This record gives sequence, C-alpha cells and structure tokens, in this order.
Amino acid sequence: MLGSLFKLAKVLFPVGWLVLGVALVAMPLIWHESSKHLALASVRSVADQMGPTADQRKMSPADRALTQQIRKAIHHDGSLSNFGRNIKIFTQDGKVALRGPVRSEQERYNLGTKAADAAGQGNVSNQLDVTPLK
Repeated sequence: MLGSLFKLAKVLFPVGWLVLGVALVAMPLIWHESSKHLALASVRSVADQMGPTADQRKMSPADRALTQQIRKAIHHDGSLSNFGRNIKIFTQDGKVALRGPVRSEQERYNLGTKAADAAGQGNVSNQLDVTPLK
C-alpha cells in the first residue's frame, strides 16, 4: 500500500509542478492582453467625450480676441477665487466653452455672465464644476 502511494506521488508531483508552471507563464500574458484592450477602450471613450484638446484646435483671430476679452474681464474681477481665475476658456467659431472648478454657484454664474457679455447669451456653454472648500 505504501509503495503504490509513493509511486503515485512520484507521478503527481511533477505533473502538479508542470500545471503550476504553465499557469504562471500564461497568466501575465492573459492579463496583459485584457488590460491592453481595457486601456484602449478607456482612451477612446475619453477622447470621444472631450473632443480635440486646446493645442489641436485651430483658433481664428476673432476667436483669439474673444478669448482675450473674456480673460481680461475675469482678470479685472477681484472677487473671484484662484480657481475662478484659472478656468479654461475654449473658443471655436464664436462659441465659448468654460471648463474647470470654481468655489461657488455665484462664481460659476458670474463667470458665465462675463463670457455671455462678450460672446452673446446663446454662444456660451458653462461647464464649470462647483467644488466648495472642504
């Protein structure tokens, strides 16, 4: 009985190590392929949602002047927080998009009004996020 148990152990021990070795070699390959597909899908979805970045956009002289006018109005308002002063202003074909964090709903409204005064009411997309102090 004991002899057959040792024979069985001699066979099963190398087979177990072989299975473990194959699993350890195959796992990083499977993980790498799946993470590559997930990362690619994530990059595509973010790129689809955001559109072109600021350096990829073409800016006409009129758009540049409009952005400067809005930026000057923001700069001269002393009531804005640092977050409000550093918002992103995207201008394309006379349409303005405001993005970034601000400290209050009043500040969000104030910045949207400044942009609307310069670009016109229907030409402003206020996408500012209100993130109050914690």
